[in-house]
Amino acid sequence: TAEADPASVAGFRLDKYEVTVGRFRQFAKAWGKGSGYLPPAGSGKHTHLNGGQGLVDGSAPEAAYEPGWVASDDRYIAPTDANLACKSMFDTWTSSAGSNETLPINCVNWYEAHAFCIWDGGFLPSESEWEYAAAGGSQEREYPWGATPPGTGNQYAIYGCNYPAGEAGSCTGGAAPVGTATDGAGLWKQLDLAGNVHEWSLDEYAAYRDPCADCAFLTAASYRVIRGGYFYNLPTYLVSANRSDDSPTLRSTCIGFRCARTP
Repeated sequence: TAEADPASVAGFRLDKYEVTVGRFRQFAKAWGKGSGYLPPAGSGKHTHLNGGQGLVDGSAPEAAYEPGWVASDDRYIAPTDANLACKSMFDTWTSSAGSNETLPINCVNWYEAHAFCIWDGGFLPSESEWEYAAAGGSQEREYPWGATPPGTGNQYAIYGCNYPAGEAGSCTGGAAPVGTATDGAGLWKQLDLAGNVHEWSLDEYAAYRDPCADCAFLTAASYRVIRGGYFYNLPTYLVSANRSDDSPTLRSTCIGFRCARTP
C-alpha cells in the first residue's frame, strides 16, 4: 500500500469479478428459509497464515489472530427476497432467475458477504489485500488500470451515472454486468475494482496500523471498511487508496463484494 501507510501481505488470490446475482442465488438457496446453511464457527480464516491461525488482529492490545466466523452473528444472515430489495430502482436481486444474473449482487450486509465467501470456499479480503490488488502492489497505481483518467465512456469504470449511455447524471442504469468496463482491469486482471458497486472488506474501520504485516482490524465494530466506489460516485472515489465505511448491518444498492482465496 502507499508509503505513508506501509503494509505487507502474503500471497493470496482475489476473484476476478464481483459476486453476481446468479452466484449469490445459490447461496440463498443453501441458506433456505432460515434452517439451512450457516458458516461453522471459526471458519473463514486465512488458514495459509501463521500456522492456520490467520491474520494478525491489529485491533487487539496483545498478540491475537482472526477469530473467523462468530456463531452469534448467525442472526444477521437473512438473504430473503424482502431484505434483498432495499431500494426498488437499483436493486439487482430478483426472486427468480432472469436478466439480472450477471449484475453484481447488492443489498447484502457485511455478514452475508462474509458468510457467502466461506460457503464458496474462500474468505472476505482484508483491506490491505484489497488495496494491494487495486494498486498493483508495489506499482502503487492511482487507479487499478493505471493513471489514465476514467473518462465517461464506461471503458475503465462504471461511475458518475455514466452507464449505460455515457450521459453523466442520468443514473438510469445503475450497476452494469460485472466485467463491462474491460479496460479497467488491475495488474492481476481483476475487473470493477473501481466503480460498479462498493465492496465489503473484512476490517473494521480504524486508523491504519504502522507497520501492518498480514494484519487486519477485527474487533466487532460499528463500521466496516468498504472499497472501490460505485455507479453514482465521482472519480475521487475510484482511486485505489480511497476508503469508506458503513454499518455491517446496512443493506445498500451501492455495496456488493468479492471473495479472496488461499494462494
